[in-house]
Amino acid sequence: MTATRGRLRAAAALTVAVCLLAGCSTSTDTAAEGTGSAAGGEYQIWDPYPQFDDSSDWVKLLTKCGTDAGVTVKRTGYDTTDLTNKALLAAQQGNSPDVLIVDNPVVSTLADAGVLTTSDEMKIDTSAVSPNLLAAGQIGGKTYGIPIGANTLALYYNKKVLDAAKVDPTAIKDWASLTDALKKVKAAGKKGITFSAIGTEEGSFQFLPWFWGSGANLTQLDSAQGVAALDLWTGWLKDGLAPNSVLNNTQTTSWQEFATGDFAFSENGTWQLANAKKAGFEYGIIPIPSQAGGVAPAPTGGEFVTAPVQTETARYATTEKLVACLTSADNAYTTDTTLSYIAATDAVQQKQVADNPELKVWVEAVKAAKGRTSDDLGTKYPKISQPMWTAFQAALSGSASSSDALKTAQTTAAAATK
Repeated sequence: MTATRGRLRAAAALTVAVCLLAGCSTSTDTAAEGTGSAAGGEYQIWDPYPQFDDSSDWVKLLTKCGTDAGVTVKRTGYDTTDLTNKALLAAQQGNSPDVLIVDNPVVSTLADAGVLTTSDEMKIDTSAVSPNLLAAGQIGGKTYGIPIGANTLALYYNKKVLDAAKVDPTAIKDWASLTDALKKVKAAGKKGITFSAIGTEEGSFQFLPWFWGSGANLTQLDSAQGVAALDLWTGWLKDGLAPNSVLNNTQTTSWQEFATGDFAFSENGTWQLANAKKAGFEYGIIPIPSQAGGVAPAPTGGEFVTAPVQTETARYATTEKLVACLTSADNAYTTDTTLSYIAATDAVQQKQVADNPELKVWVEAVKAAKGRTSDDLGTKYPKISQPMWTAFQAALSGSASSSDALKTAQTTAAAATK
């Protein structure tokens, strides 16, 4: 058995737990499995958007990119977790798709398993991509693919609730001013902030802006900064500024709480913009503040366009054209609008804000954002994330102090990532 095949079998045996609702569909798999070795000018593209059918702008773009490249595109949409498992299995069997679009934390898993070509090998131009977004696809000094766009987190607020509490959202610049605002809201008879602290990757996704915003690093979960971040959350629950329901909230149920109109703030993402417009009350959005002031680094959601390894390397020339088409400035703008994503390049971001000023705060958040697998963590990230969410669940439920919970998490993560 080759080293690559060994890695593929090991990776295929694992369940990838880094998908979050922000960038993942929850639809069931209804598409037929394809093969990357199709003849007759047919090229396979697999994506995590099964919610889009053949009449959608997304599938029309895939078809157009194939036509422009002189080939026929066969597209298959899978649920994100299912897509990862199928990609690993297909690589093991030697029938990978030509283009694979995957949730950004999965890139490191597939790259480590030997599934993906590098951007240099495929001549993918990533020079215009924001470095903080590209970092999610960089492992061991190599880049795998190119981001199609990104989403991240910020704080939605209910203007009526804040006005009644005499809170100016533009004055919230750090943790102290945010907590002070929550206390004023509570004193005015309303509820403070809702978020997701569920014991899954989704909870970790929501904890990371506070963790990173304290100056903490994922390689040292129990640092003084990390403890401060968890103390912030536990303090909010203890003081009645956040509900106990956060322990079980997904990002969807957290939003549903905010949509009642009783809460001042909701930590949520770009994907809720359409729902915000339907909420029935005036809302606004501010970046998540860091402890000392400024915008906290929030984690990036969103997908990378990648090119799996092929036995028939002559196919790469056409694959390059397909990737270039999907990520061109004009097409990226259309795609990111469809997916409620912020573009990966400054030029397209500027166009988005010019057309929709409401996106300005999201562009600022994305510019400060960070990939979960960045800092060359790669496949170590899931082994750190699980102890982290176990820690904040323990602290928020009162079964352990923030310090003790994170000490246990650090011991577990250190052993898992040796």
